[in-house]
Amino acid sequence: MQTDDQIAPLAGLAQVKSSRKPPIHLWHPPFCGDIDMRIAADGTWYYQGGPITRQPMVELFASILRKDGERYVLVTPVEMVGIRVEDAPFVATSMQAASESGQQRVSLRTNVGDEVVVGSAHPLRFERQVSGGFKPYVMVRDDLWAKLTRTLYVDLVSLGSVHEVNGEEMFGICSDGAFFAMAHAEELEGGEGTDA
Repeated sequence: MQTDDQIAPLAGLAQVKSSRKPPIHLWHPPFCGDIDMRIAADGTWYYQGGPITRQPMVELFASILRKDGERYVLVTPVEMVGIRVEDAPFVATSMQAASESGQQRVSLRTNVGDEVVVGSAHPLRFERQVSGGFKPYVMVRDDLWAKLTRTLYVDLVSLGSVHEVNGEEMFGICSDGAFFAMAHAEELEGGEGTDA
């Protein structure tokens, strides 16, 4: 079993405060190459082939994750290293829906402790799959997305409604005053589902 020291591949990790949101947008250290770390499609973090099982360590790494162009990097004040991400870096694991003043608000929580309210700052997107289904994602921060689990997607679809968008009837999700179209209403009547 790996110790915390063995899964701390960044020398500058000790300089990162225990704050949930370190100011990584202000850090521009030199790129030091890629390391053997990946985030699997199910949200599990791996280092040198083995899973990182300590949740506080996963959350620390998640707090210093950034997307630079098409590359995912971990950033400290003194260094930046590349890692691999198989799908989205996070997974949405729980959802709450409420109605305030007749307006629906959908909140999602990720596997690394982030909580977001779906809306203009945290939009949904639905990727069409070859099979005809959809994969749902929510933006957590700065072009870092969380994929919704299949169960959450089913729950989310149950909150959906049909709205007219540019003269077309679209099925989608309303939250916090925004509407996120998933597909033409008649497509869903034909039984297309999810591959989430």
